[in-house]
Amino acid sequence: MNNPIGFDGFIQIAIVVSDIEKAASTWAELFGVPKPEIRYDPPRDNPDLTYRGNPTHYGLKLANIPVGQFIIELHEPDENPSTFREFLDKHGNGVHHLGFQVGDRRDAIVSELEEKGVQMRTVGYYPGSSWTIADLEDALGVNLNIKPIA
Repeated sequence: MNNPIGFDGFIQIAIVVSDIEKAASTWAELFGVPKPEIRYDPPRDNPDLTYRGNPTHYGLKLANIPVGQFIIELHEPDENPSTFREFLDKHGNGVHHLGFQVGDRRDAIVSELEEKGVQMRTVGYYPGSSWTIADLEDALGVNLNIKPIA
């Protein structure tokens, strides 16, 4: 690639689970840390969020476990269409994406991936940043989250 992602921006491993309470407790016990707070983001209309090119809204339970320089991010999706629901329905519990912070190279990286035929499964914008899930599941066994900043 002309715009390689780079390992220095590795920030997260995102795991989709069907039972976030159980997963959060098990991860916390494994690492000997307190069980992480579980946050619920309810479905809401957001014109800055797309799934497979279409506006979307879905609910998601989230929990973050800090691990050195990155986080393990747990996701439990609701039944609405989303990249997380798609993954859970297709694979069950598992690693949905690896997240990379790429700074101002985000647009160049996303454009180059699109030129190579990679679809952007989800694009979301929020104040001060964005997240883009590049659909590389078949090629890499995992999707990539391309973020300008954390």
